[in-house]
Amino acid sequence: MEEKMKAGKFKAECLQVMERVRRTRRKIIITKRDVPVAKLVPIEDDRHVFGIMKGSISFKGDVIANR
Repeated sequence: MEEKMKAGKFKAECLQVMERVRRTRRKIIITKRDVPVAKLVPIEDDRHVFGIMKGSISFKGDVIANR
């Protein structure tokens, strides 16, 4: 579900709104004169990607000497 918020209110409460989106994972549509102009969405948590293949690759022999 997406919440709508007027641009003026977003400007006044920006940091709190960003924290709420991070915490609740809910999108917010920012409007200006009731026309949608932007969407604030939670960023994908890609921290789990780093190191996901650790230990799955092995080298046989000297990889530098075989150029």
